[in-house]
Amino acid sequence: MSAYVLIHGAWHDGGCWEEVAGELRAAGHDVHAPTLAGQGRGDVDRSVGHADAVASAAEAIVAADLRDIVLVGHSYGGTIVSKLAELLTDRIRRLVYWNAFVLLDGESLYDVSPLHYNEAMDAVAAERGDSSVVLPYPVWREAFMNDADDATARRIYEERLSPHPVKTLRDRVELKAFPTLEIPRSYLNCTEDTAMPPGEYGWHPRFSSRLGLHRLVQMQGGHEALFTNPRLSAEKIQEAGRD
Repeated sequence: MSAYVLIHGAWHDGGCWEEVAGELRAAGHDVHAPTLAGQGRGDVDRSVGHADAVASAAEAIVAADLRDIVLVGHSYGGTIVSKLAELLTDRIRRLVYWNAFVLLDGESLYDVSPLHYNEAMDAVAAERGDSSVVLPYPVWREAFMNDADDATARRIYEERLSPHPVKTLRDRVELKAFPTLEIPRSYLNCTEDTAMPPGEYGWHPRFSSRLGLHRLVQMQGGHEALFTNPRLSAEKIQEAGRD
């Protein structure tokens, strides 16, 4: 049995892991899926920054006294995982990046995203005026859930997503110690994931190559396979997380 800590992506919260977590628990694993600061539905402070999001995850791990964990970061969650690796090195057995951003020291998520994405986020944030951004449905439909039918994509968009604190996307993340860490790491790549445009901005090998020596695991599916194929997602997370 392993202890998995699942770190969600932008516009998601810990509850979005529900089906994948259920599959992992059915396989005998201990699973925790905290919601990061600034995320989730309802009355939430969206003015937080990246350091606040990291701190909220670290607090959840320490409060539960979790050790020897497999730490999984999906998408934006990869930026959280890398910083947690510096802060909680002795508690982590392996890092798993699932179609996730792997930042270099001093980079922000904006630095590694296409300019048209950043401009769109800035425009949405300016219009909303509450320190948050929402993902436009056409982007969600075509790039994030390209492997789902429209009814499924719309249902999840309306029922599961929430505004994301824009400051976390703009903040530069200090990761001076990360390159020296000896924690084993894996990169899980969904082969139909187009949330980052294929080519110059594609997930793999662009971000996976930043990990140095790592295990590469691939699976069929788009960026939101945690919704569209939770069973296979759980199987591949276990493959990526095994010793």
